[in-house]
Amino acid sequence: MKEIEKIIERYEATDWTTERTALATVVVVEESAYRRIGARMYVSSTGQWIGGISGGCLEGDALKKAKLAILNNRPSVVIYDTMEDDAHQIGVGLGCNGRIEVLFTPIDPKDDNNPIELLKKIKDRRTETILLQVIETKQSEQLGLCCTSNNRAELERRLNLDPTFLNAGIANVRDRKKSTILLTPSGERLLIEWLRPNLRLMLIGDNYDVNAFVDMAVVLGWEVHLAGKKQKISRTIFDKATQVYTYETIKQLPIDPYTAVILMSHDYRTDLELLQFYAPLSVSYIGLLGPRKRMEKMQAELLAQNSIIDLDTVSTLFAPVGLDIGAESPEEIALSIAAEIIGVFRERDGGSLRERDGPIHERE
Repeated sequence: MKEIEKIIERYEATDWTTERTALATVVVVEESAYRRIGARMYVSSTGQWIGGISGGCLEGDALKKAKLAILNNRPSVVIYDTMEDDAHQIGVGLGCNGRIEVLFTPIDPKDDNNPIELLKKIKDRRTETILLQVIETKQSEQLGLCCTSNNRAELERRLNLDPTFLNAGIANVRDRKKSTILLTPSGERLLIEWLRPNLRLMLIGDNYDVNAFVDMAVVLGWEVHLAGKKQKISRTIFDKATQVYTYETIKQLPIDPYTAVILMSHDYRTDLELLQFYAPLSVSYIGLLGPRKRMEKMQAELLAQNSIIDLDTVSTLFAPVGLDIGAESPEEIALSIAAEIIGVFRERDGGSLRERDGPIHERE
């Protein structure tokens, strides 16, 4: 979502009196590729761009194709195939060894339904979004047509689609949480894209080590909410964080499936109190900073109080928090925790890629 937000920011800053623009979107990926379905690159007729569709080997040619789409004022799909050992193919020799299809769409700022206006409408949603986009059709005016899954009546009408047929494809993507291509009975291809919301990070603590974590989260594009004693929190944090709370008011912030809570106040009572508050709330990730014996002490205390909370049964509690990388400094600890959070939300174990059997990314 961070890339989308940067594209929206650049789109809103576009000077339409001197510029025309296009959006390049990766819509099909086969075998190995640096970027996945949904990678985007916003290109201006001035030659500037933001975002990316590869690790750098395709952007130069994509800039030319985007300018061509702008000049012709019509969408097009370009295939980059680096699976064969063809010295004339862009990307060969750079380790790509894959095939991607990229949709280039001219952007009309007067069209309230252009792809970037659509992204603007969904970027702040706290639930998953399903996007539909026509990536192959015999009718050129329909190429690039896009909408959300809950606002698709016009797409169904123009493609003469049975809603039941489309519902089945959307349900499959929602269940698998993975984008896919749907071939319609009349031969069109639709990209059904699954987009997750920004991760909401709730940092509970006000010591100097939260500074490194906030910086890390901002770089990752996460929504950062910090709780602590405001007089102890660095003034720069107020500018970087989405919101700053007290230990009490943070409890009012809603929890959703894309929320991670990190307890790092360095105060036993504060962490225990908030752990008791969050443990029953089905938080997808709760991290507790400190050694294992600290969590075991909390567990013993809760059992002695006949508490209904049994920390051993809270499967989303990570204590000690973070991946085992030997982290020492606040920056390294923040990296360790952030990497573990990403792994949990992507359902990966955080091991070395050299130990992984099969491709880095599952097939789309």
